[in-house]
Amino acid sequence: MRVRSVLVAVGVLLMGYAVVGGGADPDLKPAGVLLFLAGVLAGHDLVWMVVLLAGGAAVARWVPRRHRPVARAAAISAAALTVVAVPLVLGFGRPPDNPSVLPLPYGRNLAAVLLLVAGAALAAGLTADRRHRSAAGRGRGRPAADRKQSERPGGSGPPPAGR
Repeated sequence: MRVRSVLVAVGVLLMGYAVVGGGADPDLKPAGVLLFLAGVLAGHDLVWMVVLLAGGAAVARWVPRRHRPVARAAAISAAALTVVAVPLVLGFGRPPDNPSVLPLPYGRNLAAVLLLVAGAALAAGLTADRRHRSAAGRGRGRPAADRKQSERPGGSGPPPAGR
């Protein structure tokens, strides 16, 4: 709780610094700033959060429980990377007479980064599977007399003889 209080205090101080700094700018147009902030808020709450909630619901429906955290992290990362890269991929702001403004193959690079995200998610999922299999395998090889009562089929009954 103490760390959270410190982080909130630092965030409030930084926002206050930004407001004071922006207010001291002679070229500041408050109506434009408020319009921008309203647009960001609407875009976040009406578009981005709806997409994330729908994606989370799809992951919950189609992905096994032990893979859900990795799948959600990969989906959110891929979506955020794509949103940031789309203007570059589509070439917004690229003047036809100056090819050096956006000189890189952004579509190919976005595909490579998305493949890296998918590969990392796949590796994490395989690691989770390996851990799950090894944990499940440890419980199978013990004789019934060595298992706890709750592990025996039926989960109840008298303890084994000799205990």
